[in-house]
Amino acid sequence: MKANPTRTRRLVIGLTAIALACLIGLWIFLQGNAPFAVDTAWNSALVDWPSPVLVGFSQVMNVLGGGWIGVLIIPLGVAIVLMLTRHRWAAAYFLSAEAVSAALVQILKQVFGRARPEEILVMSDHGSFPSGHAANAATLAVIAAILFPRAWVVVAGVVWTLLMAFSRTYLHAHWLSDTAGGALLGAGAALAMAAVFTVPLAREAAAFSAPRRAGAEVQGPGR
Repeated sequence: MKANPTRTRRLVIGLTAIALACLIGLWIFLQGNAPFAVDTAWNSALVDWPSPVLVGFSQVMNVLGGGWIGVLIIPLGVAIVLMLTRHRWAAAYFLSAEAVSAALVQILKQVFGRARPEEILVMSDHGSFPSGHAANAATLAVIAAILFPRAWVVVAGVVWTLLMAFSRTYLHAHWLSDTAGGALLGAGAALAMAAVFTVPLAREAAAFSAPRRAGAEVQGPGR
């Protein structure tokens, strides 16, 4: 069977990102789960930067990026929309990537068991590393870029992930390194699963673009 370079590239980059997230977690674990210097410096800076507006924004991001809304309702809603628009393989990829990302986050939380910052402003589950919210944001960003390969989609995904990471540290729910590990894990999961679905996704995209190309050819230039 002929190798598919797109699938190979996605798999290699995805697994590398997951491995890097695991290495960060191992590094943290081996030093007793203590925060890095950059973690404490960033956390202290945010403690000295009180803002009701930023707290409110971060609490909204807290709801959108996790819990029943971020992990269940939004993914199922997106999958239903994809199914209704006959993007069945896209829906399957979306749900698979979300499930793998969430599973990896929970596994690493249990393995490393890092304590959260003492100044935490919201209720959260056990394990600070990696950030599930940051992982979910990065997973969504990569999925969107895979399904809708446009520059503005990529930029929007990066901004969304960075804002989510900021909100998690502003609420002191995570150390900065937790969000970096989460973003790597989420992006890696989405890319690895994109490798699995590369061929059916490409066929589905081609099937939807064919009628548009045919219509453009019928209209001809200058129409």
